[in-house]
Amino acid sequence: MQSAALSPSYTPLLRNSKNPPTPRRNLLLLPRITCRSRLQPLAAAASSPQGLPGALRPLVSLPSLSDRRPDDRFAARAASVPDSASAGDGATASGGILQTVQLGSLFGLWYLFNIYFNIYNKQVLKVFQFPLTITTVQFAVGTCLVLFMWTTNLYKRPKISASQLAAILPLAAVHTMGNLFTNMSLGKVAVSFTHTIKAMEPFFSVLLSALFLGEMPTIWVLASLVPIVGGVALASLTEASFNWAGFWSAMASNVTFQSRNVLSKKVMVKKEESLDNINLFSMITIMSFFLLAPATLFVEGIKFTPSYLQSTGLNLKEIYMRCCLAALCFHAYQQVSYMILARVSPVSHSVGNCVKRVVVIVTSVLFFRTPVSPINSLGTGIALAGVFLYSRVKKIKPKTA
Repeated sequence: MQSAALSPSYTPLLRNSKNPPTPRRNLLLLPRITCRSRLQPLAAAASSPQGLPGALRPLVSLPSLSDRRPDDRFAARAASVPDSASAGDGATASGGILQTVQLGSLFGLWYLFNIYFNIYNKQVLKVFQFPLTITTVQFAVGTCLVLFMWTTNLYKRPKISASQLAAILPLAAVHTMGNLFTNMSLGKVAVSFTHTIKAMEPFFSVLLSALFLGEMPTIWVLASLVPIVGGVALASLTEASFNWAGFWSAMASNVTFQSRNVLSKKVMVKKEESLDNINLFSMITIMSFFLLAPATLFVEGIKFTPSYLQSTGLNLKEIYMRCCLAALCFHAYQQVSYMILARVSPVSHSVGNCVKRVVVIVTSVLFFRTPVSPINSLGTGIALAGVFLYSRVKKIKPKTA
């Protein structure tokens, strides 16, 4: 239709009208009038095809396509775009603020649960020196929480295959040993000293990754390990509560926990949609309980009964309450840690873990009134600064030729 309106066959109809032909200079000045004169005869011819008078009559009576002003439509759209854009920007800004508040709350809960775990755990281990029993109780409480979470559909229960269970088993074994060694260290030395020694985790991570995974560290990573090792050595030499059992237990905890990280890369547990990090940790908790419970019965026997605790002169209510609170905080802070890891990068999580260790050390020193010398504080600060430096330089990739 449109090509017919602009074809030369309609030009004589316009020139045979009573009006004189339009000069060329007016065609240049008034392009809209010329376009209307070419489009309107087509609409008129479609409505009254009997002759020319019927074709010319609708020029005044019927609106043509050219009477619709596209300028108004474009102006209306231009006026509505800023409103929708501003609404979208406002929604994005509010969503970003909400995510920031949620992430900050998770970090706060992570630190808070960790602080209370170390305080309650230390209070129990000072008067009840059976680390296997305490660790087994913590895994038992965690197992009950996981089963409750799955039963009530608070979190979707995963579908685990036999091959996945076989792959998770070594992770659960080193996880059990790591927590056991940590409790052994907390029962022997101050909380602040245990966490100062555990600041050497990056050293063992680099060592085990190089030995078993072939991942050679960069020069920047090696440089960051120097203040870590030097700071821990300086703090150990001036620690008032130092003893070798607590020192080597914390070192063994570092080795086992970093072995868990290396094993997780080596074994590469195949994850399905239902087996995320939280469900993987839940499975490790359940398996750790079943691994440690027989060893606890064999080594320490049944030491958590009311009759035994009363025979030792301990306050039954306080021991049970603080042990259960420590177990709840233990499971809660690890769950929150995995929730944070799902929202941030591993480097950001590592930096947050470094800050968490500083917070735990400071709060434990203040709460238990641990005597700290200036040199001891300096060594702890150097070690923690090295951990922070390590978390920053770890993401630097070596240049390939």
